Amino acid sequence: MKLTLHVWRQNGPDEEGRLETYDAPAVSPDQSFLEMLDDINEVLVTEGKDTIAFDHDCREGICGMCSQVIDGVPHGGMDRTTVCQLHMRVFNDGDEVFIEPWKAKAFPIVKDLVVDRGALDTIIQAGGYTSCHTGGVADGNALPIGNPTAEYAMDAAECIGCGACVASCPNSSAMLFTGAKVAQLAVLPQGEVEAKRRVNMMLEAGKELGLGNCTNHYECQASCPKGVDVKFIAKLNREYIKALL
Repeated sequence: MKLTLHVWRQNGPDEEGRLETYDAPAVSPDQSFLEMLDDINEVLVTEGKDTIAFDHDCREGICGMCSQVIDGVPHGGMDRTTVCQLHMRVFNDGDEVFIEPWKAKAFPIVKDLVVDRGALDTIIQAGGYTSCHTGGVADGNALPIGNPTAEYAMDAAECIGCGACVASCPNSSAMLFTGAKVAQLAVLPQGEVEAKRRVNMMLEAGKELGLGNCTNHYECQASCPKGVDVKFIAKLNREYIKALL
């Protein structure tokens, strides 16, 4: 299978970026998208050219490091699929494929397809944790939690913090990410003590970082590789109103 790739190249956040075109003349339909990029980089190395920088880690659809916008859609648009789990069989011979990084004010480009997603870490550091001193590890059954509550918290905890929600939102909003982290702790006894402080600090951190607000486009849920539901944004808003009251 032969493809034509249009890849975003940029040397840093203050440099001018551009799309460069590369031929991929022998793509196997069984390759993953990142394996295809590996092949392109091997050719660039033999030609003495600068390789395409892109993030990756687990390559198993777990970590979300492989963040790329493919043909205008974060992670390529396959349902609940990260770039590393996107296989070339979804493309057709002769396709032109556009590959870009996350583009948001809060995610400055490090190089090419690599962005600094430290903004999401800053939001977590602002309040996405519990700070109680637990002493020894408590017995697992010491705090009984009903199954519906546990399932709800686990659904929220599926967020891997890849940033696709920010990249897909026209407002560059991190409300789905923040909502998932807030909702996960808000329904558990361990998180109730700091609930008011948590939601205020995390939302304020997002605002200071230049992340926008939610206006119900639902692009975040559509592009999330773990299918995190926008119901957690509603929970975030309810927790914020409670904190104000």
